[in-house]
Amino acid sequence: MSALVLFSGGQDSTTCLFWALANDAFDRVEAVAFRYGQRHAVEIAQARTIADAAGVPLTVLDLSGLLSGSALLADEAADTSDPHALAPDLPASFVPGRNALFLTAAASLGFTRGITDLVGGMCEADYSGYPDCRLDFIQSQARTLSLALDADVTIHTPLMSLTKAETWKLAADLGTVAGQNVLATVREHSHTDYHGDRTTRHAWGYGNLDNPASVLRAKGYAEAVANGWIPDDDGSGA
Repeated sequence: MSALVLFSGGQDSTTCLFWALANDAFDRVEAVAFRYGQRHAVEIAQARTIADAAGVPLTVLDLSGLLSGSALLADEAADTSDPHALAPDLPASFVPGRNALFLTAAASLGFTRGITDLVGGMCEADYSGYPDCRLDFIQSQARTLSLALDADVTIHTPLMSLTKAETWKLAADLGTVAGQNVLATVREHSHTDYHGDRTTRHAWGYGNLDNPASVLRAKGYAEAVANGWIPDDDGSGA
């Protein structure tokens, strides 16, 4: 059985990639990334670096122009920390319809390759206000895709009930997979920062604490260290 991982190159999807590789249920793992006009497009380069190191085939689908209305898009001027202009209860970084589009595109790609098991890093506990990360949506989308393709599509979300600190712990618990130290790979190569900034290396990885994604990542890292789940790092990259 094969799995197709929705792979952004971020902390969550990187952890999911290695979770899939370590899962005995899958004898083959592929990955798909999406170029959709995001301002943090450096994540695609990081996805390529990680996938190549792990020996995972990566397909990049260009969905540019299909999504709008988010501070994450390069042609939007809104601050990612602001409320969403069209839905004040949501953050400006919410991309309307993103996960619905991504899962549909991934299911279509998977179908052509005989893959009906999708893996995504959606997380309900730390989902930053994104309604398309909720378990209800994922279950509904799996049912819809199964009907659309007349196939039993399964969407695996190993992080769904985890906090960000517990996601760091999972990376550590996975140990070495496909020749890669998962925790070190997440720390050094995954990219979460909404501004695409990889100039400053912290113990929790690259980015700055001027956007919610890096704040959440850093906070989870500190909690995981405090709980003794992962070793601290001095930020040197050693």
